[in-house]
Amino acid sequence: MERLVIGEVLKPQGIRGEIKVKTYTDSPEDVKAFGNVYIDGVAYKILSFRVDGNGAAYLGLRGVPDRNAAELLRGKKLEGEREDAPTLEEGQYYIVDMLGLTCVSEEGEVLGVLKNIVNLSSDIYTLEKNGKEILFPAVNGVVVKVDLAGGKLVVNKKKFDEVAVY
Repeated sequence: MERLVIGEVLKPQGIRGEIKVKTYTDSPEDVKAFGNVYIDGVAYKILSFRVDGNGAAYLGLRGVPDRNAAELLRGKKLEGEREDAPTLEEGQYYIVDMLGLTCVSEEGEVLGVLKNIVNLSSDIYTLEKNGKEILFPAVNGVVVKVDLAGGKLVVNKKKFDEVAVY
């Protein structure tokens, strides 16, 4: 089964094995829908879940009974089964599905291959072309179309050139 990276363990919380997680989902509550999460390939059932006012999620996991066990998970990626993932709305995509798309201008010029997406104040896309990285924010008007079936990410070249960092 295919797994999606849905978060990262930031630190233990308290003495009962709870972990603080930075979620990579649109809403921290989406993590709760998975039921089970995987860390280093090991399945953990979510026993408790809460979100603080800053959007961080706190999880209690079966098999993580205390702070010492939770500490061993610090910095690790949290994964969930794709089949448990929330259904996306029109125009939304999972990052894992977009990686590897060929980025082209509307005129068909190949600009690079999408290697990474990081969410900061906006999504920052990293392309690779001829061994060099090109970064650009996916702000309004830059990305014109995502064509998963065709393997392409189409951008407006003029707006792309305005925001891209070579």
